This record gives sequence, structure tokens and C-alpha cells, in this order.
Amino acid sequence: MDDNPDALTTGNVIGPKGARTRTAIIDAALQLFRERGYEATTMRAVAAEADVSLGNAYYYFKSKEHLIQAFYDRTQLEHAEAAAPLLEREADLAARIVGVAEAWVDVMEPYRAFAGTFFKNAADPTSPLSPFSWESTGARRTAIALWQNVIDGSDVKVPKVLRAELPELLWLYFMGTVLYWVHDRTENANRTRALIRGTAPLVVRAIGLARLPVFRSTVNELVRLIAELKTSASQPA
Repeated sequence: MDDNPDALTTGNVIGPKGARTRTAIIDAALQLFRERGYEATTMRAVAAEADVSLGNAYYYFKSKEHLIQAFYDRTQLEHAEAAAPLLEREADLAARIVGVAEAWVDVMEPYRAFAGTFFKNAADPTSPLSPFSWESTGARRTAIALWQNVIDGSDVKVPKVLRAELPELLWLYFMGTVLYWVHDRTENANRTRALIRGTAPLVVRAIGLARLPVFRSTVNELVRLIAELKTSASQPA
């Protein structure tokens, strides 16, 4: 084979043929996830659907979990592309939050049928599918960077003490919305959209309140707590 499997984890560029094969495997997996569900889909079935050997499928992806990581990476890019027009024209922070969150809902709509299954696995803190896992680092950083963009292009003056932490706080807020979406069975995820539209102004209001002297000590304590949690999370158990 002309492609180095280490390229998938080291960030090296794989060749055009390898990229096409990798894309075909991901597309086949997503198709089968939609048709059969996550648990019922095997790597052998994915290989057959992609018209590659089982060994070739494992060459690019060590397991189904690694396929989901590739799915995360792809949807993060699609989400950023879908949100870009709104972010280019809108400065109101609440509108930016709503637009970016609903862009994700739109991108994920084709996958609602099986999303609950792999998000259930993602809820396991030891699973590589967890959004907080080491394996999800790339997708998580991409997501947080998008929320940084949401803030940077807005007309809201963010309190200095919150500037460094706010993108990740917004991402965590959005993770709660994602959990709600997983359980939302309404047409076009209408309840999730209503939740987004209802909570975005509250988020903006909370950011504004953080600037008031009466809340300064509380905000400082929150930022300190976040820093402590990050430090403890980065240390071995």
C-alpha cells in the first residue's frame, strides 16, 4: 500500500488514493449506521459496503469507534461551513449562538436515527467516543474554536476574567443542547430549536451580568474552579 497508516494519527498527509479509500469507508459506515444502527454494523459489513478488503478497512480504522471519530471530524467541518454565512453577516451574540447551534442541528439531521446509540456510548467516560476523551481532542478543539469565532465576531464586550474560558463554557452549554437533541423525537428537532432560541438570550444576559461588580467574586470563583478541574483532569489517575 502506498499510504502510511501512522498518518491517520500523526497528522501526516495521506495520498489521494488513500484519501478516497478512507472517505469511501466512512461513507459506507454512515450508510450502514443509518440503515442498521450502530450496534448491528460490523467492520466486515462496512468493508463490504465500501468494496474494500476487511484488512484494508482496519488499515485505515482500527475499530468502529475510530470510524465515529472520523465522523466527528467530518461533521465539525460541515458544521463550521454551515455556520459561516451567519457568522459573516450577524453581530448580535444571541443570534450568533442560535445560528451556530441550529446549523449543527441541520447538519446532524440525516443521522438522528442512529445518533442516540453512539451518543449513549459517548456518555461512558472511558469510551473513546466521549467528547471529553483524548481520542476526541481534535474534534473538541475544532468545536471550541468555532465558539471562539462566535464570540470574537459579536458586538458583546466580554469581561476580561471570562475571555479565556468563555469559548469552552459555550461549548459545554452546547453539549447540554446536544444531549437534549439526542432525546428529542419531534419533527425537525423543533423542541431542540426552541430550547436553543430560548436559552441563547439567557446566556448573553449572564455574560453581561458577569461584568457587574456584585457578581465579580462569583465569576472569579467560577474561573478558578474551571482551572482546577482542568488541572486535575490532565493529571494521571
